[in-house]
Amino acid sequence: MKTMSFLSLSIVFILSLTTVVHSHNITKILAKHPEFSTFNHYLTITHLANEINRRQTITVCAVDNAAMSSLISKGLSIQTIKNVLSLHVFADYFGSKKLHQVTKGSTSTATMYQATGEAPGTAGYVHITDIKGGKVRFTPEDNPSQTDTVYVKSILELPYNISVIQISAILQSPEAEAPTAAPDLNLTSLLQRDGCQSFHDLLTTSGAIGTFLSSADGGVTVFCPGDDAITAFAPKYKNLTASEKTSLLLYHGVPVYNSMGMLRSSNGLMNTLATEGAKKKYDFTVQNDGNDVTLKTKVVTATISGTVVDEEPIAIYTIDKVLQPSELFKGAVEADEPAPAPKAAKKKKKAAKKGDTSTDDSADAPGPGSDDYSDGDAADSTANVGGKFEASVALAMAVCCAWFALV
Repeated sequence: MKTMSFLSLSIVFILSLTTVVHSHNITKILAKHPEFSTFNHYLTITHLANEINRRQTITVCAVDNAAMSSLISKGLSIQTIKNVLSLHVFADYFGSKKLHQVTKGSTSTATMYQATGEAPGTAGYVHITDIKGGKVRFTPEDNPSQTDTVYVKSILELPYNISVIQISAILQSPEAEAPTAAPDLNLTSLLQRDGCQSFHDLLTTSGAIGTFLSSADGGVTVFCPGDDAITAFAPKYKNLTASEKTSLLLYHGVPVYNSMGMLRSSNGLMNTLATEGAKKKYDFTVQNDGNDVTLKTKVVTATISGTVVDEEPIAIYTIDKVLQPSELFKGAVEADEPAPAPKAAKKKKKAAKKGDTSTDDSADAPGPGSDDYSDGDAADSTANVGGKFEASVALAMAVCCAWFALV
């Protein structure tokens, strides 16, 4: 009896773990419904789709093409449209059943517009009211006179991960529709801020800046060594050939946008701008140490020391050291790291004498890596979550086996 109880608990535990592997792609979800193609298009060009895909618990209130036409006809800027559509994304899960069982008939929920910090006061909240006749009404906090927007139907529900529902009209918010200045996302000017001037000068002199600029529209993350780091690395840099200098500089760029939150939650290998067209990997490993994010090559470990900009599609972070790829600096050792113990060095040397052919990149390879970053489908990156799930399942199964061995 005890065995069966323990087995039952183990199975429940394993099943409960599967909830963490849910991922969603709002673009693909809405692509199956042509009547929402305009709404889907603007989620993409405003980059809201990427933010939605990264969220664990969310509700998207989609409107059909006819309803979207009333918003587009206002001639709003893309940044302002982004604010309006952000009001249609709730930071909580509301499936059909929950909407019709709202406690005391009414509740208020925060939206992505509120989460951005762009909404003044409580303008980023929406009231949800279960009214007579089985209808559910949605009213923006700063526009209480809007009473005609109601729930139409459920498009997709993955409790309690994502709910995509249709509402009858655009939520009209004076604050969200107010003219909004577009953020400064000029990569050239951004790279001349906050201690990145020396790195910018190297990019300009080498011509590598052109690759960074061509990647900016599609998304780019730049890890900028501070001016002091560039100065300290200057002697090594001078000894590189022109092509090696270009590869080194491109090694500091990643061809997708990565927010700080993404970097902190997704450890693993990351491809760089130097990877494309190269016969070698030119990747590094992102790891976390508490709140610190480190970038590890097989030669040096750098720490992110600050943020210049983190505004999709561009992120620029300052780092305390120049990243040195093993493809250019094989066998190099950080000057500020303690020398290896004599015994360890002797063993490594002996292994080399035996003709070990794996001394190229795998000798100092990091631990089990995760999938490379990819912006192929703009989906939420959950490779590491899947890895944790597999490890947890393995642990649960091991416990079960151990129990059966005992009984």
